[in-house]
Amino acid sequence: MKTHLSYPEILTELEHRQVRQLRHYLKSRVIPFSAHYRKMFAEAGLTPDDLRTPSDMGKIPFTSKLDLISNPREFVLIPDETVLRHQPATIWHAVRHGKAATKAAFEHEFRPLLMTSTTGRSSQPVPFLYTAHDLEILTIAGRRVMENGGTQIDWRHANLFPFAPHLAFWQAHYCSVGFGAFMVGTGGGKSMGTEGNIALIDKVKPEVLIGMPTFLYHILTLAVAGDHHWPQLRILVLGGEKVPPGMRRKLRALCAELGAGKVSVVATYAFTEAKMAWIECPTPDGAEPSGYHLSPDLGIMEIIDPVTGEIMGPNQPGEIVYTPLDARGTVVLRYRTGDRTDGGLVYGVCPHCGREGLRLTGNISRVSEIRQMRFDKLKGTLVDFNSLEHVLDDIDGIGSWQIELRKANDDPFEQDQLIVHASSGNDSKRAELEHAILTRFITTAELRPNRIEWHDNETMSQLQGVGRVLKEEKLVDHRPSNPPQSNPDRGTAALTK
Repeated sequence: MKTHLSYPEILTELEHRQVRQLRHYLKSRVIPFSAHYRKMFAEAGLTPDDLRTPSDMGKIPFTSKLDLISNPREFVLIPDETVLRHQPATIWHAVRHGKAATKAAFEHEFRPLLMTSTTGRSSQPVPFLYTAHDLEILTIAGRRVMENGGTQIDWRHANLFPFAPHLAFWQAHYCSVGFGAFMVGTGGGKSMGTEGNIALIDKVKPEVLIGMPTFLYHILTLAVAGDHHWPQLRILVLGGEKVPPGMRRKLRALCAELGAGKVSVVATYAFTEAKMAWIECPTPDGAEPSGYHLSPDLGIMEIIDPVTGEIMGPNQPGEIVYTPLDARGTVVLRYRTGDRTDGGLVYGVCPHCGREGLRLTGNISRVSEIRQMRFDKLKGTLVDFNSLEHVLDDIDGIGSWQIELRKANDDPFEQDQLIVHASSGNDSKRAELEHAILTRFITTAELRPNRIEWHDNETMSQLQGVGRVLKEEKLVDHRPSNPPQSNPDRGTAALTK
């Protein structure tokens, strides 16, 4: 008699449970109360009962950011009292607790209390509403982030994300609420300024710093220059940007200069539409991260072929698609993130923390960071700037940096130019660093920067918008957004959406 299930069998059972949960969620909440999905399911001739197996997920049409932009209100669950009144669960709740308590329960479940928003870098911002029910889920997700991230309840935490209607700040806030640990929010550079953040860290002495990689790098660099001493640091939690291995290495080195011992640098993955974040567990020096620990009871993560939409199997690369299983407020189903992973989903025991579960593995890159450019005689060359980020962060000796795209002579008909702005702690090695940058650009992307401009740390901070913008600008496109089309033979540059 078989008594132990294999990992493939456990994953299959997990997926079937998710589909059952999704079917109930669609029947009781999404289809009755979401204008967009009620219409979409009707037009597709689809009902929740048509979803019986994991492969049936493919029957649900994808949702994209373009759908959200057109009418965000249609994605909000707005309850119909007539429908609610006749649901068996409502009737039973009223019998047990009375009408007043039942009404209060539905207020808790459906009334919006909080709004976050997409950042609007490549399109207009889209609001996402949270109810008290959603905040409870955000708190659960936050507790798991703290547990998986390796922190301790008696440690102090500093949230350096900007005060903003942005998921990163609010997830960090609800991490402390769910875990029960002390956390102070500084508001990032906009609220207290760089010196204010450093002064607060000097006074509070947090073991854990949470923020965007570029801003934390800026803070640590200035702290080292100012001869500060932070031996209590234990963990840096990064969010809002990709975190190449080179950036992790540089952050650890800065912590060492501040007197800290072994410091874990862990990344989170999140997007506004999921309304929660996931985290890596601490990784031993020299080891590859084991992936982001997911919460399959709260949502379904899929990896699809970005061209065909086909659902990929375990450990296969593709685009990340997400469906919540218990959200209220703004709800999206099978949301195409535009993020691609070269790893995929894996179920099993984590080699670092020993937890058994589902993880999202691999390097994650954004399709929006693939730009079409025109160099020399080539009228259209796709350049993946995700890979170039790794190039610059992996070169020791380079501090902060920025890639700028512009037209030669600011003429919209001219060729595209790529300019690297960078800082270095050692001016005497700039020639050596320039050689390394040029060599790696040619090897990685088969292109050569038009020039490299060196700046001090203060100027680089200004170029990146540290303390001024929500996300520091590491790639800026100063080419005309709508170049004239009267001379098509000369070619134009366009952003690949």
